[in-house]
Amino acid sequence: MSRNNNHLVIMAGGVGSRFWPMSTEETPKQFIDVLGVGRSLLQLTRDRFESVVPHDNIWVVTNRKYVHMVQQQLPDMPTNHILCEPCRRNTAPCIAYVSWRIKAQDPKANIVVTPSDHIVTDPVEFRRVVSECLDFTADSDAIVTLGMKTSRPETGYGYIQADLSSSSLRNKEIFRVDSFKEKPDLETAKQYIKKNYYFWNAGIFIWNVSTIVNAFRVYQPVMSKLFESLLPIYGTEKEQEEIDRTFPECDNISVDYAIMEKAEEIFVCPADFGWSDLGTWGSLQMQTRKDIYGNACIGNNITLVESHNCMIHTTQEKKVVVQGLDGYIVAENNDTLLICKLSEEQRIKQFSEMN
Repeated sequence: MSRNNNHLVIMAGGVGSRFWPMSTEETPKQFIDVLGVGRSLLQLTRDRFESVVPHDNIWVVTNRKYVHMVQQQLPDMPTNHILCEPCRRNTAPCIAYVSWRIKAQDPKANIVVTPSDHIVTDPVEFRRVVSECLDFTADSDAIVTLGMKTSRPETGYGYIQADLSSSSLRNKEIFRVDSFKEKPDLETAKQYIKKNYYFWNAGIFIWNVSTIVNAFRVYQPVMSKLFESLLPIYGTEKEQEEIDRTFPECDNISVDYAIMEKAEEIFVCPADFGWSDLGTWGSLQMQTRKDIYGNACIGNNITLVESHNCMIHTTQEKKVVVQGLDGYIVAENNDTLLICKLSEEQRIKQFSEMN
């Protein structure tokens, strides 16, 4: 199978409300230079697939209000590869839409689907693993998901239970999935990480276009009929109008529930390339270099005095001095300043809705 049939789908429609005030409805985290490296999370996502997928085979699915930001940040992407959801309907309708849209253009497409807001610290190993998986799915009816090796009892991720008793005949790194597990409580997470066959679910999927389209036909017949019926108009000026009309009819359902938990030929490739789902300020703190007192700082001129274990993100301020805090988030954006205990960060969404 030629690399020319490899396609990348980046899902970039989320709001990132747990990263308020940096991430807002107007400018969600995937469009922000969260790490202070001069590239947004969306741009970093595209960068790490360099050499795996041709530039002309990159697709971004996003919400209508973010199309202009995608165009600004990925200016060399074909404009008609930015697919615009008229409303939020979770990952299954998003993946169904882009799958049929790609099928209309390339019936032999081999696809990797990724969120736009994760980070990877070893892109070389990442490319190796993804390329191996694309080779595996190119001429089989397998669905492959990437399983991240666990390093702590994390309650913010779903888990994959793998059958490690025998690997796939075609690739010794790929195993069958026994089951998918919801985000666990702390006790359950502690049990999971004691066993070597539980992995974090990174939400990165690899399949060929026939496999995923057939899976939708079997497990989500209503949704599949809808997107199948639009085959004649994909790529024409009627496409957006029809998507605006029909997309809101789709169930609000994740691809995990819609397909992954039902399908037969589901495999996992356990991997370790420094992956993190940047879902919260706490996860950003874990990924950022810290001083000897455990403080992580992203900003131009930050001075910490008698402070420990803090996450400071103040990229717009000329000078910031913080004294006497332990275990706090200090984050500002435009006209908003948040000072919040890291241990209470699950309340940030609630804070963001206060007037």
